[in-house]
Amino acid sequence: MLIIPVLDVKDGHVVRAQMGMRETYKPIETPLSPTSAIGSVAEGLRSIHPFPVFYVADLDAIENGSNALATADPLFLLQPKPDVWLDAGFRNTKDVEQALANTRTFAVLGSESQADTDVLRAFGTHPRLILSLDFRGNAFLGPPAILSQPALWPKRIIVMTLDKVGARRGPDFDRLQAIKNVAGDREIIAAGGVRNVDDLKRLNGMGVAGALVATSLHSGELGSAEISAFMGR
Repeated sequence: MLIIPVLDVKDGHVVRAQMGMRETYKPIETPLSPTSAIGSVAEGLRSIHPFPVFYVADLDAIENGSNALATADPLFLLQPKPDVWLDAGFRNTKDVEQALANTRTFAVLGSESQADTDVLRAFGTHPRLILSLDFRGNAFLGPPAILSQPALWPKRIIVMTLDKVGARRGPDFDRLQAIKNVAGDREIIAAGGVRNVDDLKRLNGMGVAGALVATSLHSGELGSAEISAFMGR
C-alpha cells in the first residue's frame, strides 16, 4: 500500500489544511521542520520514511487558475529524487502538457477545477495523469459527466473528501467503496481523514491502493514503524 505525504502550499508555504476551508489555512508548525518552507518540510517527512512520492496541492493555483508549475521544484532537490503528484488547478491541455514534460511529475486533474470532460478525454490514457474525484459532504465538485462516466477515468483515481481533510474523523470508507465498485481495475487512492494505522489497515483490507496523509504524520500517530509495515523499504 502506497502512503503519500501531502504538502498543501499557499503563498509559497506549506500550510495546515483543515476541512477544505482554504481561506483559513496558516503556515504549518510541525516538529518535523523548523520552518514551513516546502523543501524543509519535505526533508522532515523523509526523516520518517524514504517516501518515493509526494503529493503537492498548489492552493493558489487551484483557487485562481494561475500557472504555478514551479511549486514542486524544491522537492526535486531531495535525494533520491521523488515523484511528485501535482495538483495545480489544471484547467487546460497546455498546462497539463507542461507538467507532464517533467518525467517525475504526475498531473493531478482535480474534478473541482474542470469545466467539462475535454481535458480528461485528452489525457485520460496518459500513464502519469491522475484524476481526483473531489467531494464536499455529499456533493460532487465538478461536471457530473466526470463522475458518471468511469470509462473516461485514467488508471489511478484519488477520492478526495475535502471536509474530511485534517478533521480527524476517519476516511470516507463508504464513498471509497462505492467508487471502487465502479472503477474496474483502476487504483483507488484515499484522500482525507486518515488518522492512524487502524484506518490504513481497513483501507488496505478494502483493496485501496494508497492513501494521502498529512496530519497523522506531523502528529506522530503514524511513525516510521507503521509506515514501513505498509510500504516496506
